Amino acid sequence: MICDCHLHTEFSGDSNTPVRLQIEKAIGLGMKELCITDHHDYDSGFCDDNFILDVPAYLEALRKLKEEYKNRIRLNIGIELGLQAHLHAYLHQFIARYGSSFDFIIGSSHFVKRMDPYDSEFWDTYGEVPGLEAFFKASLTRAQHLYDCFDSFGHLDYAVRYAPHQNGFFSYQQFGQWIDPLLKTLIDHGKALECNTGGFKYGLNQPNPGKDILLRYREMGGELITIGSDAHTPEYLGFSFQRCRDLLTECGFKYYAVFHQRIPKMEAL
Repeated sequence: MICDCHLHTEFSGDSNTPVRLQIEKAIGLGMKELCITDHHDYDSGFCDDNFILDVPAYLEALRKLKEEYKNRIRLNIGIELGLQAHLHAYLHQFIARYGSSFDFIIGSSHFVKRMDPYDSEFWDTYGEVPGLEAFFKASLTRAQHLYDCFDSFGHLDYAVRYAPHQNGFFSYQQFGQWIDPLLKTLIDHGKALECNTGGFKYGLNQPNPGKDILLRYREMGGELITIGSDAHTPEYLGFSFQRCRDLLTECGFKYYAVFHQRIPKMEAL
C-alpha cells in the first residue's frame, strides 16, 4: 500500500480528527509508513479557521506517538507550510529553527491577496479565468523565492478544486506560462511535486495536479513525486491511491518518494 504523506488531524484548524484515528486507519490499510502534515499558515487571520500551528506542542505529541507506534508503523513527522512571498523572512527563520525537527515539509500555495480560492469571495472578486491566472502567478513567485523552505510542492493546481466550474475552464496549456517555470524551479532545486488525490474526492476525476501537468513534469526531467490524500477524516486516508498509482505509471513514473529527516527515499509504485 502506498504510504500517505499528506493528511491532517486535530492539530489543523480545519480538522477535528484525533491523530490516533488516522494512524489506526493507516495500519488497517496495511501502510508501512504514514506522515502527518498539519497546517501552519502564518498570517492567515482573515480565515475562519485558525491555521497557526502550536509547533512545540505538535512536535512533542508526534514524537511520543512515533515511539508508541514504532512496532506497528513508521510515523513520520511532517508539516504543510503555507507559502506567501511577503513572509520570506519569517519562513526562513522558521526553517532555521524547526527544519531539522521534521521528516517532511510540504510547501503549499493557498492564498492570493488575503483571499482563499476555497471561498466564493475569491471568485466573485477575480472571476474564474483571471482568478486562476492570479493563483498560478502567485504560486510561481512563491516557488522561485521559497524553494529552500520545503521538500515537495503541494497540490499545484489547488485553486481548480474550488473554481466555479472546477476544471471545466482549466487546461495546462492555458496556464503553462506560469506552470512550466514553476516545474523547472522544482526540478532545478531537487524539490518534489506532490500528487494529491484530494482532487478525486472533490469530483475532478483527477488528482491535483492532473495528468497533463504530471506528464509535463516528467517530460522536463522531473522524477521526485510524493503522494498524499489530503485527508482530514479517516475515511479519505489513502483515497484513490490505486487510481493514483495507475496514473503515475501511465505518465512514466516508476517510483514515489517518502521523506525521512528531509531526505527522499524512493519506493516502487
